[in-house]
Amino acid sequence: QVQLVESGGGLVQPGGSLRLSCAVSGFNLKNFPMRWYRQAPGKERELVAAITGTGISTSYADSVKGRFTISRDNAKSAVYLQMNSLKPEDTAVYYCQGSTYWGQGTQVTVSS
Repeated sequence: QVQLVESGGGLVQPGGSLRLSCAVSGFNLKNFPMRWYRQAPGKERELVAAITGTGISTSYADSVKGRFTISRDNAKSAVYLQMNSLKPEDTAVYYCQGSTYWGQGTQVTVSS
């Protein structure tokens, strides 16, 4: 059974940081690129960051470039999203995605 389980979300003040984790089980993580998406209320889901199977290459949405960092640890079957300098507009549910699978999401709220 394939599972992607996100954690690390929460409430943070503007300018703060959070690190999201995605624990993957049931498929061989190293064979797949992985992605983080987010969906804010009333908006479409958008791609935030992506990383290749080896972790060598990454890409980011313009809105998070320079503030967010995606990484992975294939040995631990985990993917991470380090989020710095958070802004209120980063408030959303963040989802981990790989192959055809999605996690359940973790809420990130940036507010003073």
